[in-house]
Amino acid sequence: MMEQKKILGEERRQYILQLLKSSTAPITGSELAERTNVSRQVIVGDITLLKAKNEPIIATSQGYMYLLQAANAQVVERTIACRHTPEETEKELIIFVDHGVTVKDVRIEHAVYGDLTASIMVSNRQEVKQFMEKVRTTKASFLSELTGGIHLHTVSAGSKDALDKVEEVLRAEGLLMV
Repeated sequence: MMEQKKILGEERRQYILQLLKSSTAPITGSELAERTNVSRQVIVGDITLLKAKNEPIIATSQGYMYLLQAANAQVVERTIACRHTPEETEKELIIFVDHGVTVKDVRIEHAVYGDLTASIMVSNRQEVKQFMEKVRTTKASFLSELTGGIHLHTVSAGSKDALDKVEEVLRAEGLLMV
């Protein structure tokens, strides 16, 4: 069996960038490390350097993504304030994605640290399932647990109507902060 050769420095970062740009799904740091024959920690450093060069790479719970906005695609963004228990998180996320809404992130206002934001990037039920499974298996806490359930989501959809409808459903379910 031949040993795979390490891809070094800038060549590796360009290879990572090309992989992320061509992928429609997130790629984990471990997968990038395996493909380039380096450690996951080296990949974390590479991603940091690429972000410093203003490459629109985000880290999601499913892996790294390159944010591409199609030139002609109409995307409407909104910040929506929610309040619910940790047990209602999956229900909330499913309401969003079932209405064609992508949940980009979650943000809270922390008394000590100020605004804390974490990427979520879920657009369908499968991604919600993966996100919730990762929370369960890692025994992670939701940011909203630090604020009594109060949090903001940056969301996007193809129309204002989709965002209006999802707010209406969240309000009816008692998940919208009013």
